[in-house]
Amino acid sequence: MKKDIHPEWHANAKVIVNGETVMSVGSTVPEMQVEIWSGTHPFFTGQQRLVDTEGQVDRFMRRLQKREEIRSLQEEALLAASPEAMPVQAIGIGKRAESALVDAGIFTVGDLLARLDEGGDDALLSIAGVGQMALIEIKKYLRAQELN
Repeated sequence: MKKDIHPEWHANAKVIVNGETVMSVGSTVPEMQVEIWSGTHPFFTGQQRLVDTEGQVDRFMRRLQKREEIRSLQEEALLAASPEAMPVQAIGIGKRAESALVDAGIFTVGDLLARLDEGGDDALLSIAGVGQMALIEIKKYLRAQELN
């Protein structure tokens, strides 16, 4: 066997936990600093210790609250993305007809649908500034959005 290639063996190496020597073992180092050993490990002592600086319930409630916030934001986005919530400017009927509808109190496609349900085509044609071409574009838009 070659000489000087193996580490030095210490038959009585000290195992130190929290500044206290708890046992001695054979090792290649003279002292070992450890945090847990069989005398303090929950498996060997039968005691169960949970180190929980922040309560599990608090963490769960925070996650639940965040999930509810995300869900409410998604619902708001879905409502805002519905065709009935779109402004009348999204239809693309021209500035004159759009301003005439806004002056008549029709701001969204939902308002436009309500006016059509109340009085039909004549209810829109009676608004000054809304003509046949604007009515045709409105109907095309409503069919494309499957609202009519």
